[in-house]
Amino acid sequence: MNKYSIGFWIFILCAVSISGAFFSWAFYGEPSIVGSVFALFTCVPIIALERGALFPRLYARMAALSTPLYLIAMLIVTYILMYVGSALCRILLGWLGYQTYESWHEIAILPASAMFSALGVSLVVSFVARVRELLGRDVFSSLLTGRYRKPIEEERVFLFIDLVGSTSFAQEFGDLRAQQFLSTLFAAFAEPVRRYLGTIDDYIGDAAIITWPMRRGVRNSNSVECVFAILDSIEADRDRWIKEFGRVPQLRAALHGGPIITAEIGVDHHKITYFGDTVNTTARLESLCRTLDAPVLISSDLAKRMEFSNGIEPEFLGTHALKGRGQALGVMALKRAAYIPTSTNFVH
Repeated sequence: MNKYSIGFWIFILCAVSISGAFFSWAFYGEPSIVGSVFALFTCVPIIALERGALFPRLYARMAALSTPLYLIAMLIVTYILMYVGSALCRILLGWLGYQTYESWHEIAILPASAMFSALGVSLVVSFVARVRELLGRDVFSSLLTGRYRKPIEEERVFLFIDLVGSTSFAQEFGDLRAQQFLSTLFAAFAEPVRRYLGTIDDYIGDAAIITWPMRRGVRNSNSVECVFAILDSIEADRDRWIKEFGRVPQLRAALHGGPIITAEIGVDHHKITYFGDTVNTTARLESLCRTLDAPVLISSDLAKRMEFSNGIEPEFLGTHALKGRGQALGVMALKRAAYIPTSTNFVH
């Protein structure tokens, strides 16, 4: 399944098309649609392969190779894709009447200038996509536009989601195995977070911090739906978790939202970070999950701004004093029978 949004691929197609027109101008004196089409046929398959959208199993096997073997394999597959893409493009252009070719050899030949241009464009676009993936969609665009160069006051929703029993798992299986367990778990977060328009802000030990701008987080209860989508995906892969790790991850999650200060900090390493009581309150609320024996908690203040659906039922658990917060916080538990497992469902 393609893990990138339609907007991402529209950007890729536009960038590659423009590069093809530029190539046509640089080598033939004027931009043309032929150059754009040629670029699409030769560059997009390479980008799709590297992004895991084309031949994902093949790419996964190549990625598992040592670095020298990976580079050799990637070079061979890349050339094959460019060769096939170039031939198909020439056949299409000939059929449409844009160009004529006298022989199959002329159709199949891949000029050196076109090959290096396709490689260069593919590498640049893949590099930008990898940086975007590393930083996160919202952080990447914010750093690119300089939105938070000056601190901005805004409202955001925060989700703190924590793995239960990570210390005991590490003691039983070792730190390396625990790290593999966490890596697999955090990878399972990615698709639900994308689906519900959130951003994974950070990983702290065995916890992940996910955030939304307030309007996006409360619209259609995106932030709440994200929590239950994560729990659902883990439950759906129960057999795989047990087979690989001997247990199914059990999570605690807390949601809260409110005003914060967002700013870009750092010199050599830049980061978008959040300051304010809202972040600290969410962390304290997540710690309260254990005390109240509730896997998913939400502050009453945030819950009032949402309309719950899909069988999600909030249960008011009273007001609770949180460390470092002057006022008591109204707390609600969120339950949905199809997604919230009991402790008896876990293998210990």
